[in-house]
Amino acid sequence: MDDDNEPRRRDDIVATLTRQPLDPLSVDELNDRIAVLEEEIERTRARIAFATSHKASADALFKKS
Repeated sequence: MDDDNEPRRRDDIVATLTRQPLDPLSVDELNDRIAVLEEEIERTRARIAFATSHKASADALFKKS
């Protein structure tokens, strides 16, 4: 897992996204941006749930008695 103290890569999409100025965007564009980000959050949460479940299954399968 990434260490929060480590610097982000220069091509890190999250860093790029958070540096983008919001002032030039219209209210509709801002709402669209929020919708896209919310979808990405849900996709990320689903991946975390899958990875957690997969790890738990593997741990249970290989658990020593």
